[in-house]
Amino acid sequence: MALLLGVDTGGTYTDAVLIRDEQEVIASAKALTTRHDLAIGIGGAVEAVLSQSEVDVAEIGMASLSTTLATNALVEGQGGRVGLVYIGFRERDLEGHGLQEALGGDPALALEGGHNHAGGEAKPLDIDTLSAWLDTEMGVSAFAVASQFATRNPAHEQAAMEMIQAKTGRPVSCSHHLSAKLNGPKRALTAVLNARLIGMIARLIEKAEEKLAELGVHAPLMVVRGDGALISADQARERPIETILSGPAASIVGARWMTGTDHALVSDIGGTTTDVAVLRGGKPTIDPAGARVGPWRTMVEAVAMRTTGLGGDSEVHVIDEGLDGGVILGPRRVVPISLIAHEAEGQVLRVLEEQLRNDTPGEYDARFVRAVPGIEAGGLQAKDATLLERIGTEVLPVGKVLKTRMEAAALRRLVQRGLVQISGATPSDASHVLGRLDAWNREAAEMALTLLARKRNGAGNRVASGPEHMAQMIVDQLTYQTSLALLETAFAEEEEPFGLASTELAKHVLMQRGLRHHRGLVRLETGLNVPVIGLGASAATYYPAVGERLGCSMELPEHAGVANAIGAVVGRVTIRRSGTVTAPSEGRFRAHFESGPKDFIEVDAALDAMQAKLEADARKLATDAGAEDITVSATRDIRQAEAEAREVFLEAEITVEAIGRPRIAF
Repeated sequence: MALLLGVDTGGTYTDAVLIRDEQEVIASAKALTTRHDLAIGIGGAVEAVLSQSEVDVAEIGMASLSTTLATNALVEGQGGRVGLVYIGFRERDLEGHGLQEALGGDPALALEGGHNHAGGEAKPLDIDTLSAWLDTEMGVSAFAVASQFATRNPAHEQAAMEMIQAKTGRPVSCSHHLSAKLNGPKRALTAVLNARLIGMIARLIEKAEEKLAELGVHAPLMVVRGDGALISADQARERPIETILSGPAASIVGARWMTGTDHALVSDIGGTTTDVAVLRGGKPTIDPAGARVGPWRTMVEAVAMRTTGLGGDSEVHVIDEGLDGGVILGPRRVVPISLIAHEAEGQVLRVLEEQLRNDTPGEYDARFVRAVPGIEAGGLQAKDATLLERIGTEVLPVGKVLKTRMEAAALRRLVQRGLVQISGATPSDASHVLGRLDAWNREAAEMALTLLARKRNGAGNRVASGPEHMAQMIVDQLTYQTSLALLETAFAEEEEPFGLASTELAKHVLMQRGLRHHRGLVRLETGLNVPVIGLGASAATYYPAVGERLGCSMELPEHAGVANAIGAVVGRVTIRRSGTVTAPSEGRFRAHFESGPKDFIEVDAALDAMQAKLEADARKLATDAGAEDITVSATRDIRQAEAEAREVFLEAEITVEAIGRPRIAF
């Protein structure tokens, strides 16, 4: 009977579970995620489950890791500095699909070269310009390469990758490795985001492997992909973007395993995000347009899911406009005041006491900043470097760190690079004040919410009467925003979609009045018609009120707080590979292999050759990922046109899927 170890590293907590033979959870535990050294949090959670279960570590036959770090990084605009080599495109093409915005000022080179739709060379690759560009000091941690029609012929991407690796030694993310589909700007965006995540995910896997080995766990390490499937740690290092939505995907697999429910909405609240997906027939839907995280639409296959910047550690913004005022939450995660005071009690409480003694509220009351050690700080602007040096190694009030209002932009850039963390009031602090949570420093939370309650609305009155009133306002707002996220997903996924956008329908006055059971000349009743499975450590705290508001059944499984870690070990290895066959001229059929295009005189020969290559590649990758009992299936999407009373072949896309059980080590 094999023991399976699942680990999930989230923005706030790292979870671990031990499952016996995919049947029974025998131990589960949580530890704080330690951004500066992920091994500490991983070790704390794993040591706790080993201690609880008192098992022999030699019995552990597989370890698997899911994570929200990649998702959180993209939602919050964090990650390493990258350099983009954009081949066969013009400078203005950088605007496509938000590519310029995704770069965020990172260096990019538009280079002559690329291929045409048939795989022929459009222009020679300008290797000399690339070489000169690489000689400049850019302070990047990785490079992204995207070439025009690289999925039809990747030769220029491969040549650029080889030169970059030879001259810089840095990792390179090629767009044709990440997707077989057309749409150069979107592939480039995916490659940029992948490059931005390489260092972060590599550090996570390295820390996990080191800590597990230190604890005597020598079983192979798997990683959850964004579609809920498992891949090897080495594959995740090469394609870290495939781990976006890894944690949420694992949670859906875990939700199905825990509840057996076939048809429901699954809502997973973490520290940074709330992730909502639809479970149909016991399976999550794969997003055909590619995973969307925050503002980015990628070409990564992942669970169809809506990710909202709303969690237990979402930043509380006080609305001081209008007669009533109020609060809104997110989308940025901050370190809860109660947590930072738990870690640096004297420094934080002293500052909060000073701020409370002031007669008038300050702009930066109850807000702190600290540096994150161990993160590469290359390529910083002078003003950013000066600010980072001023922050030093202490926990400091933001008002003391910022000498001018102009420096607020520099602080935002440091946060985006992951070099510093902001601390402020969050729903977690509100839960401490209301007595629903007792993990960190309640006194600091009360002081922080007292400071927020002193702020004035447009009528000149205090926003709240005290810390308890402010805490309830925050929790009520979380209920409202969570309900909106669920309704937006439900409307968007209706099999007979409505005319209005899902966000408009969710917020529509009739919908909101119906949730409150309006009774007048008209009776209005609205709500969800399927159950919601609530997941996450704080689901039991916040979600009963969400179920009441939406008039639906709210299922809160026993192990809802570690659903991600459960899903990490009950999944399957799944490898998908796609390829294209085109007809560049009559009687000629071109199979676009990664090694380059090859022509055939018979369409069936071209299709069979492409399918055979994809099947061999998928089977090998599944084996490399640690799968056994592999089954391989293929589908052919053949597009034809009718001309002169006969069918003419235009193009075909072949997709192969290899599925197997993860190999258990004994």
